[in-house]
This record gives sequence, C-alpha cells and structure tokens, in this order.
Amino acid sequence: MAKIKITQVRSTIDRPIDQKLTIKALGLGKINKSVEVEATPQIQGMVKKVNHLVTVSKI
Repeated sequence: MAKIKITQVRSTIDRPIDQKLTIKALGLGKINKSVEVEATPQIQGMVKKVNHLVTVSKI
C-alpha cells in the first residue's frame, strides 16, 4: 500500500467529540504535528471525516 503523510493544520477546539477522537486515533493532537501511515481504507475513512482539520500528501 502507499504511504501518506497527514498533518494537522487546525485546532480541535469546539469540534464534536467524534472528530476529536478521530484526530487522536490518527496519532495527531497538536497543530503542525505529522504522521506517516499506510493508506488503508480505514485510514482514508478517518481522514475523510476530519479533512477540514488536516492536510494529506503522498510520500
């Protein structure tokens, strides 16, 4: 599978709890923190849920 880099660019303050938990499950939590993960369907679904809080780039 391809790897993707996910970077949090917006805060989770005043966001629903499910979006906060999704950010935490991705390994993020602070602005400008990045993680490199495999692009599985589960990860892609989580990214789609919080796409307004993160940026995604291929590696």
